[in-house]
Order: sequence, then C-alpha cells, then structure tokens
Amino acid sequence: MKNFSNITNQSYDFHEKHQRNLIGYGSNPPYAHWPKNARLAIQFVLNYEEGAESHIIDGDQYSEKFLSDLIITDSYSNRHMSMESIYEYGSRVGFWRIHNEFQKRNLPLTIFGVSVALARNNEVVKAIKKANYDVVNHGLRWINYQTVDIETERTHIQKSVQLYLDLFGKLPTGWYTGRDSPNTRHLLIEQGGFTYDSDYYGDDLPFWISVNCKDGNSKKHLIIPYTLDCNDMRFFLPQGFNTAKHFFIYLKDTFDVLYEEGKIKPKLMSIGMHCRILGRPGKFIALKNFLDYIKNYQDIWICTRQQIADHWINKCSLSFCK
Repeated sequence: MKNFSNITNQSYDFHEKHQRNLIGYGSNPPYAHWPKNARLAIQFVLNYEEGAESHIIDGDQYSEKFLSDLIITDSYSNRHMSMESIYEYGSRVGFWRIHNEFQKRNLPLTIFGVSVALARNNEVVKAIKKANYDVVNHGLRWINYQTVDIETERTHIQKSVQLYLDLFGKLPTGWYTGRDSPNTRHLLIEQGGFTYDSDYYGDDLPFWISVNCKDGNSKKHLIIPYTLDCNDMRFFLPQGFNTAKHFFIYLKDTFDVLYEEGKIKPKLMSIGMHCRILGRPGKFIALKNFLDYIKNYQDIWICTRQQIADHWINKCSLSFCK
C-alpha cells in the first residue's frame, strides 16, 4: 500500500482563500431566459489567426507548430514554408468558404480575430464589416502567452485594442486570448472597456466573477465559456476527429443532450471553427450537415457572443456571481 502521509499531513486551504471556484452554479443553475423561450443558445465562432502565428519575420525565435495538418512537427529557427502555406490556406480559401456558407444561410457569426492577422488582410476585414459580424479581440498575435512577461502582455493588449479600433472604428467589447497567461484577465480589467472574456471552458452557461483590482476594489466581470471539444481543432489533436463524420456526430450528440436538458434549464452550446481547418473541403461538410440538422428546430437561438453578453447583463442577476 502506498504511503500517503506526505499528502494528508499537508495543510490545505479548502474555502475562503482558495483561488479556484470548483462549485459554480452547482445543482441550481439559473434559468437563462433566452429570447423566444429557446431551449438552447447556439454560438458559432470562426477564429481568424492566419498571418499572426509565430514567425521569424515577426521577430519570433521559432516557426509555428500549433494547430495545422502537420500534427507532429518541429519548430525551426528559420522559415517553415510548409507550415506557412497551411496557415495561408485559411486566409486565402478557408475563410471565404465558411463566410459564404453563413451568408447563404443568413446566420450570425462571431469572429475571434487576432488583430495582426486581420490587419494583414483587408479583403477579409471588408467582408466582416459588410456582413456585420460580431468581432471579438483575439489578441495581438497568435502566440502562447503562458510564459510571456506581464509587461509584454500588457503592451500587446494595448496595441491589440488600438489596432482593432483602427480597423473597425470602435473599441472591442469581448476578449479571447486562447493561449492565455495567469495575468491575462487582470490585465483586461486594468485595460478597461471589455464587457466579457471567453478564456474559460468550465461551464455550460455564462457567469459573473469578482476580480480584485490594483486599487483595492473589486469589479464584477462576465465570463462566457468557450469550447475545446465542439471545436474543429480536434482534427489536429491525438484522439481527435479523423473525418467530418466524426465531427458532425459529436456536434449532433452535444446538441441533442443540451437541447433535451433545455426543457428544464436552457443551456449554451459554443462551436469553434478555424479557417485553415474547417475551411478544408473534406472537413467543411461537417458544418453543412450540422447546419442542415438544426435548421428545422424552432426553439433554438443562433446568436453572436455579444448578444449573449447583452442578454446576460440585462436578464440574469449578479446574485449568481460566486
């Protein structure tokens, strides 16, 4: 038998000072009151990252190696031409395939847009503006901020907000880093102007948190959870999706469970897409099939992330802040 004395003899903080919330809504989640009495809010996100990934041209030490058809690859201290072309497929082709489908079906869409990536493709920005998509600030660069020092991350957030303003003529209200750091949320609060962020995967509904600020006061902040399971990124992960059929089945099963639960307490289903991933023809069919599957349901609400934020602020009580 293993000796666990070294564990059980430790002094643990079980309550007040522990910085994680493992309880959430518990057995009593709030009634979401989605518009039209919808059982389920469905939120499609298209990540636009192409052109902002790690690259020596932009002063990075190594080439990108994350989320591409080259599932197992190395980073190089030189240009990685194959990786570059995989990312470029997303901006040159994949975005337009997904964009055209949403336009054809007249469906709302949220863009998680990396500021540098958007700034490098005026045609995409024009299309986003014309379609009136909801655009969430996805950071300055598509890099991992886990080990980036706080001053650099602060500067990147400030530059990202300014670049977003230059591109869209307004300030961003939503934020999602994706590869965030322990400092990210506090830096967002410090920056100000954000209604919510989505750097969280641990719930089926939005929720409020209280963030301690530098001035000693606390600020209520809204979290709208995102997803890494109903997400095409799993095409590029071990034990992920091998075919569009696998992705479609997973989306369908998730929808069916949440829709059934929505009879009692309505839920939120987020779906994550990437231009260079779901924009490929053999994967794209999963999106078309899922949109066909849900189109005849009357009691669902297909919406943007900002619409969810506005609804939660107006309809759902701060008393659920824990």
